[in-house]
Amino acid sequence: MHYQAKTVATGADVADFISASPRPADGAALCALMRRVSGLEPRMWGPSIVGFGARKYDLASGKQGETPAIGFAPRKASLVLYLKHAAGWDDRLARLGKHGVGKGCLYINKLADVDAGVLEDLVTAAWRETSPG
Repeated sequence: MHYQAKTVATGADVADFISASPRPADGAALCALMRRVSGLEPRMWGPSIVGFGARKYDLASGKQGETPAIGFAPRKASLVLYLKHAAGWDDRLARLGKHGVGKGCLYINKLADVDAGVLEDLVTAAWRETSPG
């Protein structure tokens, strides 16, 4: 059986996706933040993730998969940020404000719940951890 990743980069329009999402204002703000940090334009990954750059990861099969270097999904229940943990992660989270964490995910109900400067530090550290060079 051949493994086919569900989350692959697509040509879908990011602005259309964000404006139709349950959280258009927060989605637009996160997109602007990640664009500023990465210096890249966003791409849709699968039907619901806005991603910047790409990074490889190892699969149990010995093959490699690809995922956005940093990204987010403006879901109904919360904003989901996909960020690789970097040095100082726990320290920053302690200062972030109201949030939740999961495996490889940071959950925020709304951007107004968190410290914007700390969020930018988290995104910047994650980008530096995953971006080449």
